[in-house]
Amino acid sequence: MNNKPLLEYINKFISLTVEEENILLSKIVHRKYLKDQYIAQQGDICKSANFIISGCTKTFYMDKEGQEHIVMFSIEDWWASDLGSFITQTPADFNVQCLENTQLIQFTHDNLEELYKQVPKLERLFRKIVERAFIASQNRIIRNFSLSAKERYLIFKDTNPKIEQRVPQYMIASYLGVTKEFLSKIKSQIIQNQ
Repeated sequence: MNNKPLLEYINKFISLTVEEENILLSKIVHRKYLKDQYIAQQGDICKSANFIISGCTKTFYMDKEGQEHIVMFSIEDWWASDLGSFITQTPADFNVQCLENTQLIQFTHDNLEELYKQVPKLERLFRKIVERAFIASQNRIIRNFSLSAKERYLIFKDTNPKIEQRVPQYMIASYLGVTKEFLSKIKSQIIQNQ
C-alpha cells in the first residue's frame, strides 16, 4: 500500500530522516475496511489510531434509545478513532464506521508508545494532532451553543465541501443536531436567498 500520503502529512509538522521514516514504517499496519464496517465500537477499547488513505468514516455515539449522534466525519489525510479510548485504553464512547470502502494506516497503542521512544519527535507530531482535535472539538461546542442551525450548516458546508458531497443528508443533519426535514428547509432558504 501507499505510505506517501502519511509521510507527506507528517512532513507538514516535523521532518524525519530516512532512518526515522524506516522505523516509523516498520510499526504501521495497512488495513482495508468495507463500507459499513466498524473500525471502533462503543464499549470496546479502541486499539488503533487510524490515518485515512482513502475513504470516508463517521464517528458517532449511539444513545440508549438507539438514536445516532454523529460527532465527526473523516476523509483522506484525516484521522479516525475514539481518541479518548485509544489514549487511555478504556472502553470507547464512540463508534467509528466506514461510509465507503476505506484504506487506513493504523498505529496500535503499543507500537505508538514504542515509536515515541525510538523517534521522540513523533511524540511532538501526535501532540500537535491531539491539540488540533481538541481545538476543533471546542470550536464545535461553541458553535452548537451560540449559532443557529443555518449558521452551523453554512460553516460545515464551507469548511467541508468534499464531505458534503460524499455523505447522505440525514447524516449531515445528525451532525448538525437537526432533523433531515429541517436541514432541507435550511437548504431551500439558502437557495431562495441567492
